Amino acid sequence: MLYALHEAAYYSAIPLRMSADLAREFWGSPLNAASHTQSGRTLFAAADLLSNMTRRYGKPEWRIDDIEVGNDLVPVEMDTVWASPWCKLQRFRRVDAGREPGREPKVLIVAPLSGHYATLLRGTVRGFLADHEVYVTDWSNARDVPIYEGRFDFHDFVDHIRAMLTEIGPGAHVVAVCQPGPPVLTAASLMAEDKDPARPASMIFMGSPIDARLSPTVTNKMAETRPFTWFQSYMIHTVPSPYLGLFRRVYPGFVQLYSFMSMNEKMHMDAHWRYFEDLVKDDGDGAQKHREFYDEYLSVLDMTEEFYLQTIDIVFQKYLLPKGELFHHGRHVDPQAITDIALMTVEGAHDDISGVGQTQAAHGLCPNIPEALKELYVHPGVGHYGVFNGSKFRRDIYPRIRDFIARTEQASAQAAA
Repeated sequence: MLYALHEAAYYSAIPLRMSADLAREFWGSPLNAASHTQSGRTLFAAADLLSNMTRRYGKPEWRIDDIEVGNDLVPVEMDTVWASPWCKLQRFRRVDAGREPGREPKVLIVAPLSGHYATLLRGTVRGFLADHEVYVTDWSNARDVPIYEGRFDFHDFVDHIRAMLTEIGPGAHVVAVCQPGPPVLTAASLMAEDKDPARPASMIFMGSPIDARLSPTVTNKMAETRPFTWFQSYMIHTVPSPYLGLFRRVYPGFVQLYSFMSMNEKMHMDAHWRYFEDLVKDDGDGAQKHREFYDEYLSVLDMTEEFYLQTIDIVFQKYLLPKGELFHHGRHVDPQAITDIALMTVEGAHDDISGVGQTQAAHGLCPNIPEALKELYVHPGVGHYGVFNGSKFRRDIYPRIRDFIARTEQASAQAAA
């Protein structure tokens, strides 16, 4: 019922939104002599803000057509190399003149399936592209997947990771950003036990809840203190018409978005007020930065009921992986089986989603990885988002990961010689 009401509210606001769009065009037109007056700019800013607050935010584009390498602008090509109804595996690679394709280390970036689209990692992908061939998981919006395609749960996520690593081939490096940490470690453990030739050369966990019992955050405490039945009763809703996933039971992206925004309500109100002021002052740079952030932040996707509830149960309430009690399709998951996959963990000292200690717990779960193949890093000056995006990621965190991958590549070459 809630989903249908949300859609009804969106459609009922169409006349208001159209009026705001018309007012924005009128007061923003250079042909309007009053458009540059204080009153004109104020009316334009009000109309623009109202239009943006009531419009639909669809899936953002990747917009990675080129990257800067030194003083050069290098073209980038993107293609889909593997797909299921639930995910597309997108490959990004540089197209340098005279550069032989496939020479750089291959990196699979596993984007979180936690409410936002994979494009949230645009900056992460750009960072890795400087030195690697990059693959990224582009998860589907559950409301757009017809119900005849069946279920998608935590264990299907694990199977997808394994299938994509197999598609990429031996020697890839897997980077799990936030939520995918536990399923990626699960997949790596099973592949190591099977001596799968496509098992990754290294795994890098960034702000991941490997063991959510450690340094619990507000999000962790909410998941732990509320009974499982509460999540079943209040967080799950049915996809309405006209979406292809009609009748599918999902955890809607807008529910999670409203929850996160309510946690930082004043921050978002202040940001929108600054945006209004920037428009009045005709500060294009400030307004553009606001639009770029919120175009991404307000674009959300739905998760299937089974995936969301199993993640709550397995990761945030029963802690099955760190307790050694996780089973995947009847098989016991044992990270101690990992002996030749390098391990790096990255955390932010101010992370309010995955507290310090939750990610580095992976080191204790993988005691049979040689110390020479391990690295633990906590950045003192970043929160959750800063672990994988922004200036400190580019300046401090990515170079450490790049060097760790390079050392892993060198060790693998020496072992093979």
